[in-house]
Amino acid sequence: MTAFTDLVDLAAPRLGGAVLRCNDEFFASAAHLLKAGDAVWREGEYTDRGKWMDGWETRRRRTPGHDWCIIRLGIPARIHGVVVDTSFFRGNQPERCSLEVCDATDEAVLVEPGMVRWGELLGESHLKPDARHPLPVEHTGRATHLRFNIFPDGGVARLRVYGEPCMHPSLVAGATADLAALANGGLVVGCSDMSFGRVQNLIFPGHSTHMGDGWETRRRRGPGSDWAIIRLAAPGAIGRIEVDTNHFKGNAPESCSLEVCHVPDRGTAPPVAEADWKTVLPRSPLGPDGHFTFEARERIPATHARLGNHPDGGIARLRLIGVVSG
Repeated sequence: MTAFTDLVDLAAPRLGGAVLRCNDEFFASAAHLLKAGDAVWREGEYTDRGKWMDGWETRRRRTPGHDWCIIRLGIPARIHGVVVDTSFFRGNQPERCSLEVCDATDEAVLVEPGMVRWGELLGESHLKPDARHPLPVEHTGRATHLRFNIFPDGGVARLRVYGEPCMHPSLVAGATADLAALANGGLVVGCSDMSFGRVQNLIFPGHSTHMGDGWETRRRRGPGSDWAIIRLAAPGAIGRIEVDTNHFKGNAPESCSLEVCHVPDRGTAPPVAEADWKTVLPRSPLGPDGHFTFEARERIPATHARLGNHPDGGIARLRLIGVVSG
């Protein structure tokens, strides 16, 4: 995991991300910006307003100004980068784009002038036709909403917003919660392999919907086993481990294990040299397409957990139920 795109798309609708409002969507809906999957092209298909496009497209602007839309992130977060994708917009893409950010609790005031302080996340950046634009950003604060500006008008296929979730305010000392959950502020910060499924799927909310909605590694042909390291949403002691292998019927791991460590740095890099890993779940058997619950053999205060995937295969979801440390 070396790029910001290995983090979580925080604007994804499955996490609660949504386009709240835009100034114009004459040719194609702004909601398309956040759709799962890559944009597609439909040759020869038209609507009563023009060519069908899989993205957000505004009318040709004949007055001063620019177009915009406001997006709610599914989880409050610190943003590390965005991908602006103009796939199939060839000559009708915007010339430039920019992004602003805010931390707001009242969505009703987001479009009222002067009611919300928008800060710059990404300055005006040139856009090419029919291209993906990975754009790293530096933002250390908490973000709940974005304003995506395009200059002066045109079409964008997809917008992805990658970052790390902020800790949920309910995680106070003594609270019991899923310490791995993305919605609570958990994040996978490293793994051995994710050839067939993104490792962040492990801590997504809800049940997996199909085999591709989990974490799956390639077939291991040598010694060793696969692993994933989770930065817990808050320091705490894990008491119960839940592992789902839903939809993995001929490719589930033979077994799993769990270790924990406590390190001062809770950034997005996995703890390696400084970690003193302690086993809370020794290697324990799993099975295909099932739900497996284990009790930790010892409740050890931790900031990170390392899931062992022995020797390889697919795991749909991981839940680490524990108590937040004081």
